[in-house]
Amino acid sequence: MSEASRTRLFDRDGAALVVVDVQEGFRGYSTFGDVAAACGRLVEGARILGVPIIATEQYPKGLKHTAPEVGLPDDAEAVEKSVFSAVRADGFNLAGRNQVLICGIETHVCVAQTALDLLDRGVAVQVVTDAVGSRHAHDREVGLRRLERAGAVLTTVEAALLELCERAGTPEFKAVQKVIL
Repeated sequence: MSEASRTRLFDRDGAALVVVDVQEGFRGYSTFGDVAAACGRLVEGARILGVPIIATEQYPKGLKHTAPEVGLPDDAEAVEKSVFSAVRADGFNLAGRNQVLICGIETHVCVAQTALDLLDRGVAVQVVTDAVGSRHAHDREVGLRRLERAGAVLTTVEAALLELCERAGTPEFKAVQKVIL
């Protein structure tokens, strides 16, 4: 992937939001509440902007389902997986999207492997740093460094959603502004 394709602005027509494994089984992590809330802001912003949302659940029989504060739309069915990379799970489909905002748990395992597989397939990836977490802070930091070296762009909830808005003054911008404030 060229440097230009990695750094170009994301747009609503090309982007999808991938929410990786923000499940009840991880609620004991010290950062879980913050990560789940940030993922919830991304989900709400994506819904407002018409960006498709793909959620995954790692072994839901043991780790349970997506936390309610993520606010998945009623019509969003999580892709169940036992592989670490969501890309390798049955049912994972970007539906032609070539840009992915990725958030979730764990940064250094499922988020990283999903992002790396997407990058290998030529998909532009932005990792939303305030919406990813790991059980240990060191694992999160190493995962983010690895992903950035591999070509993912690091961003934040606010930056990502405002990038997708493209301009102020629209009804969508006003609705997203309420989500990020």
